[in-house]
Amino acid sequence: MFSDLKMPVSSNTMSPEERIASQYADVNLELLRKLQDTLKRIGEGGGKNAVQKHKEKGKMTARERIQALIDPKSYFLEIGALAAEGMYAEQGGCPSAGVVIGIGTVSDRLCMIVANDATVKAGAWFPMTGKKNLRAQEIAMENHLPLIYLVDSAGVFLPMQDEIFPDKEHFGRIFRNNAVISAMGIPQIAAIMGPCVAGGAYLPIMSDEALIVEGTGSVFLAGPYLVKSAIGEDVDAETLGGASMHSEISGVTDYQLPDDESCLKKIRYLMGQLGPATKAGFNRIPAVKPLVSEKKLMEILPDERNKPYDIREILKVIVDDGNLEEYKEGYGKTIVTAYARVDGWAVGIVANQRMVVKTKKGEMQFGGVIYSDSADKAAHFMMNCNQKKIPIIFFQDVTGFMVGSKSEQGGIIKDGAKMVNVMANTTVPKITFIIGNSYGAGNYAMCGKAYDPRLIFAWPSAQIAVMGGAQAAKTLLQIQVAALEKKGEKITPEAEAEWLQRITEKYQAQTSPYYAAARLWVDGIIDPRDTRKIISQALEMADHNPEIKPFNMGVIRT
Repeated sequence: MFSDLKMPVSSNTMSPEERIASQYADVNLELLRKLQDTLKRIGEGGGKNAVQKHKEKGKMTARERIQALIDPKSYFLEIGALAAEGMYAEQGGCPSAGVVIGIGTVSDRLCMIVANDATVKAGAWFPMTGKKNLRAQEIAMENHLPLIYLVDSAGVFLPMQDEIFPDKEHFGRIFRNNAVISAMGIPQIAAIMGPCVAGGAYLPIMSDEALIVEGTGSVFLAGPYLVKSAIGEDVDAETLGGASMHSEISGVTDYQLPDDESCLKKIRYLMGQLGPATKAGFNRIPAVKPLVSEKKLMEILPDERNKPYDIREILKVIVDDGNLEEYKEGYGKTIVTAYARVDGWAVGIVANQRMVVKTKKGEMQFGGVIYSDSADKAAHFMMNCNQKKIPIIFFQDVTGFMVGSKSEQGGIIKDGAKMVNVMANTTVPKITFIIGNSYGAGNYAMCGKAYDPRLIFAWPSAQIAVMGGAQAAKTLLQIQVAALEKKGEKITPEAEAEWLQRITEKYQAQTSPYYAAARLWVDGIIDPRDTRKIISQALEMADHNPEIKPFNMGVIRT
């Protein structure tokens, strides 16, 4: 994933443009190094000792199971790798929320794979584990992807049971979704490759087919200790809910396998028996390589988020042959709307433009800001994409909608509301990439997480917040100072400066893409050079759902 991280070599013979490009690349590649190091640590699960104990039981790790399951040399698009990052410190952490999920190809069929990581707290379910599993099921339902569960979990993490057990979006929703997914005709296959306890026992048994591994797999509503406590019966785990008992006596499981490898091989066989998927039929032709090499991408995005750049230069690295057929090119210039192809797929692109641009009236429009004309253009373009059944790709680098008396008098609120209304009611697939700023209502208008993108990813350069860090910190400081002054207290300039620094540091930490990825506000942080590959996989995934609903709108102020 992270190839070619070598820093560009500076030279006195460089032109000013080359020197700037090298400077940008230095910063962006350093951001990638941090991401690479973080993902490498997370990929180790519960640590070397936990992995060793896990393997001594004859079991493969969650990621090893996935690699053995998917087709050789195929691409696995992991979702939520950074989930729970920096959270649950008091509990010792929970890397990747103790579960690995993602989209992969098994026997030539694209599917959603969910694998518990038993090296992390024995695969126990933390609150973010539940949220991540629900995200996997949501993606599967939206895109009609078969689901494969590789189960190896000790059940709910009891010290936090109140945050995962009773609510609508908690643990029980997963089993409800099992039933709904099956009723939708979406295949679900579950392999019990370790413990499967209490309420968690319902997940594999509510799947269409259930496999169990001898010696390591077990499934029961109450384990031996709880059975002893509840009814006084002494019974071992194998007799209570092992592979032989459930395959030969209870009939709960359908296939009994001797080890992980044979279990995964059986799943591949079962997936190979599925009938053909009915497709939506999104337009695709043979792909053409981008006009600009992906290596150049690191040299385009500025090293500071207030510096301008032309979003078209980034898009030329992503779209086929660098070809953008712009819609209303001379109007609403702070948003670029264009038809293009990505790996052969026809797409509509809605992208923020950070350059300062000049209108035909001679007015200056600041980059990264949505003006009335830009909102109007984007809304009309999205309507056209819905009419033509063309998926929409959003590239966010937005500080929000334009403010001030002139903008208010010009109706920025109703124009912004129109854009949000169209985007919210869009029925073709939406895929979002946050490449820079993602502030305030701009996040909403450009298809943030609240507006149901099929997938949403951030680049390492992203920031997500109500407003920029400097603005927010000064606003919060003003509120605190005003509150003190009402009490008749005074604050010294030194204390005010200290407060401002403390507030800024806290706020900046919360705007980080890692903070967002930990809470699944985004599906992950990616190497920007993988953007084209991810779009193609996402569109192939979206094409599996043939049910594109008619596009309808409610009341819009004009």
